[in-house]
Amino acid sequence: MSGPVVCVGETMAALVPEPVGPLATAGTLAVTVAGAESNTAMYLADHGVPVRWVSAVGADPFGERITAEVAACGVDVSGVRTDPARPTGLLLKDPGAAGTRVRYYRAGSAAAALGPDLLAAPAVREASLLHLTGITAALSASCRALVEAALDGPVPVSFDVNHRPALWPGGREEAAAVLRGLADRADLVFVGLDEAQALWGPAVADPAAVRALLPGPRRLVVKDGPRAATAYDGAAARTVPAPAVEVVEPVGAGDAFAAGFLAALHRGGSTERALRLGHLTAGAALRVGADHGPLPPPDRLAALLDASEAEWRALAPAAGPTPRAPLARSAAPVPPARQDA
Repeated sequence: MSGPVVCVGETMAALVPEPVGPLATAGTLAVTVAGAESNTAMYLADHGVPVRWVSAVGADPFGERITAEVAACGVDVSGVRTDPARPTGLLLKDPGAAGTRVRYYRAGSAAAALGPDLLAAPAVREASLLHLTGITAALSASCRALVEAALDGPVPVSFDVNHRPALWPGGREEAAAVLRGLADRADLVFVGLDEAQALWGPAVADPAAVRALLPGPRRLVVKDGPRAATAYDGAAARTVPAPAVEVVEPVGAGDAFAAGFLAALHRGGSTERALRLGHLTAGAALRVGADHGPLPPPDRLAALLDASEAEWRALAPAAGPTPRAPLARSAAPVPPARQDA
């Protein structure tokens, strides 16, 4: 690939109780950065892949902070617009016994005003690959038009389905139809098996059923939570189990997986190697409370990527139903993330 990977999408300022606990009783809120596409961009930069994040932020301190933090990770932010009339999006994490509820304040945000004209910008035209998600398609009519236009353009598109139920006013039926249509037009697609079942029904029981539903992409990656991931390259399929990881918080792991997979492909790696690097990068996100965590040392990464199949499988949980990993901070099980509009 000659040009950079270009990740397009909204990133918000995130306020997180510190220490972790219910928002209503929090004494301190830490400010972090939260965005699927910028998460992927930061991990791609960690892997040494030339990458650019393209978006819009408000002319406010949150916008300044987000841009600076993404840039500090080695991501090119020259394509980020500053909108003087619209704010930067904001979210609040509200951890509780039933799960982490995520409250969004993003209506009318700067990124929600993005549209197809963005594709004409030099920062996007130079891309060797565009990485987009279903989140962008749900933000506004102009954002959906941006995704549609990208899929019709000359640059290959990587698309992470990334279904966020609270963003779809028409509910599951609207999301299922739109996301299936978009995904089937992309060159490379990432989707979780549980996500596919929530969107398209319990009949989508395994990766093969997802492939039958999405025959369009040359490459399709189906992630089965902490168990395994299966990648299709045309008709050929390869499944690689996931190493066991002690989970602090699951948010951001899918974005990290996509970055690892794309980084391996960028270097000309095999499907097996791409799946392994996807799992290892996801593990970096799972081990921290923020969306972006440190990768293993380079020598450790190299050893794991070069391990024999038997050595790799020895890292995976024992066969059978996989229990939820314990929180590093307590003995409580990892609760699911919940999202409010």
